[in-house]
Amino acid sequence: MEFGVPKEVRDRERRVALTPAGVLSLKRAGHRIYIEHDAGADAGFSDHGYEEAGGEIVYSSAEAYGRADIVVKVARPTAREHELSRPGQIIFSFFYLPVASSHHLHAMQEREITAIAFEMILEDDGRQPVLLPASEVAGRLAPIIAGHALMNDNGGRGVLLSGVPGVPPAAVVILGAGVLGVNAARAFLGLRAEITVLDRDLRRLHDLDDLLNGRATTMLSNNYNIRRAVSFADVLIGAVHTHGARAPILVTEDMVKRMRPGSLIIDFSINSGGCVETSRPTTLRDPVYVTHNVLHHCVPNITSSVARTASYALNNAALPYLRDMGELGLERAVRERSAIRRGINLYQGALASPDLAAALGRPLEIDLTAEER
Repeated sequence: MEFGVPKEVRDRERRVALTPAGVLSLKRAGHRIYIEHDAGADAGFSDHGYEEAGGEIVYSSAEAYGRADIVVKVARPTAREHELSRPGQIIFSFFYLPVASSHHLHAMQEREITAIAFEMILEDDGRQPVLLPASEVAGRLAPIIAGHALMNDNGGRGVLLSGVPGVPPAAVVILGAGVLGVNAARAFLGLRAEITVLDRDLRRLHDLDDLLNGRATTMLSNNYNIRRAVSFADVLIGAVHTHGARAPILVTEDMVKRMRPGSLIIDFSINSGGCVETSRPTTLRDPVYVTHNVLHHCVPNITSSVARTASYALNNAALPYLRDMGELGLERAVRERSAIRRGINLYQGALASPDLAAALGRPLEIDLTAEER
């Protein structure tokens, strides 16, 4: 099998989907890997490192796409990149198609692409192993982002996360006790902030309480409790994820209006549309805007700010599925690897994910999961 790794083209997208170690693993399995020149440079991986691992350097995106049976990338392809893809190609990427422009779906359908979404690969035990490390990295970045944004010079409330003796710490409210929310809670607690975590799953709250030895306040997530918690938050973290669908709006504009001036919202759910009504995507170049005197940080590719760590984490998580695809081919992988099967958004251009079809309000065009039922 031939794999292609194009250089990411979105603004300040510094991550790369395969590291030299990943290339070496695929090479030893008998595959050829084409790496676009400088594809890993922003994450600290040189062309020479890829060549030593057995990769072949190509000097254009067109060649990285044109030679590959399987394209492996981080961000979903742009309109220009769709034009480079070959009919019948397989693309692994973070897609988030429920909140993407419809032209992405149409372009891939026209080329009969098999689109496998990293964020939708789902194991039988409910784990999302490729999304997991991205969530870990984002959660651990949260206090770094918050500490900077809360400074007066950056328009924040002038609150130190830890407080000092005689002055209370910042109040941090986290919506969601999944992987991202738990990692954010642990990171904020390490700075001695005051933590409140809300989730609709009581089991998750019990697990979190045990993990943190009761050092965080937990609340059942409902409209009443969310309204209460948002009103006292210095920092509000959106860490809500719904598999294959748009994130639900949990924080209304009216709730935002009641927040303290200079407080901060970090909506990590923005990849899936955001869980705060006033959220809109921002960029690493211009990450923060102000609405109703509240700072909003809503960067979909925030882990690109630590591109080397994020690239290693993505490579480690995705590599087993890439190896399976290379060994088995598409048809056998669909039959024998349920996690890959659940990650397929499009199968040779046909809408193949029940969750995605429901999110888009469109009929399922091919059912790959029939044998699971």
